[in-house]
Amino acid sequence: MVWNKHEIFETRTLALTAGILVVVSIGGIVEIAPLFSIQNTIERVEGMRPYSPLELMGRNIYIREGCYTCHSQQIRTLRDEVERYGHFSLAAESMFDRPFQWGSKRTGPDLARVGGKYSDEWHVQHLIDPKSVVPTSIMPPYAFLAENPLRADDIQAHLITLRRLGVPYTDEQIENAAFDLRHQALPEGVGDWDAVLERYPRAAVGSFDGDPSRLTEMDALVAYLQVLGRLVDFTAIEPADLRQR
Repeated sequence: MVWNKHEIFETRTLALTAGILVVVSIGGIVEIAPLFSIQNTIERVEGMRPYSPLELMGRNIYIREGCYTCHSQQIRTLRDEVERYGHFSLAAESMFDRPFQWGSKRTGPDLARVGGKYSDEWHVQHLIDPKSVVPTSIMPPYAFLAENPLRADDIQAHLITLRRLGVPYTDEQIENAAFDLRHQALPEGVGDWDAVLERYPRAAVGSFDGDPSRLTEMDALVAYLQVLGRLVDFTAIEPADLRQR
């Protein structure tokens, strides 16, 4: 029997070294080879775009505050999850995330489809005092976000860096990064919403924290939450197409 020949490796250093190299090589090929075809394995869906500057800053705050430790952004294909949260998550929805916010930890609900589910006012109040809108919540308050000014002096450099990593920001989007950052959080008639929405379709716009006189971390985080799950129009996807995926 082959399995009885292990003595060859136990008594011969060169044989053991060669065996280790063979096993490691096979494991490396199995892990690395799929990366060369990853662009063919991620489905392309209409509507996906890079985050707007304000959404991007909100996502950074979301990660900084550890929101991902209690909230996943990955709806599985299980019936109970689809009925509760909405359409199951597609890989393409995370194609511009660095890092992605998947996971299985759900101390709080999954947030993959939270965009548009609640009003801006609800999100602000929930972040300031979670128990005031969800009495059973164990989420800590984040009232300080409404007081912290949003520091985004490097937003253009941020977008340029992401473009070098493969996120398809255009020259126009980079050039207007500071403009879009501010105007997305201005009230109707004050902010140039048309320009923002032309560059970032389906973005949520308005004075998110209720105070248009300044840009806060609360504005950014709510803008990010309000875009989650809103970019892809799932009603336009036929069931047959879903089965193929």
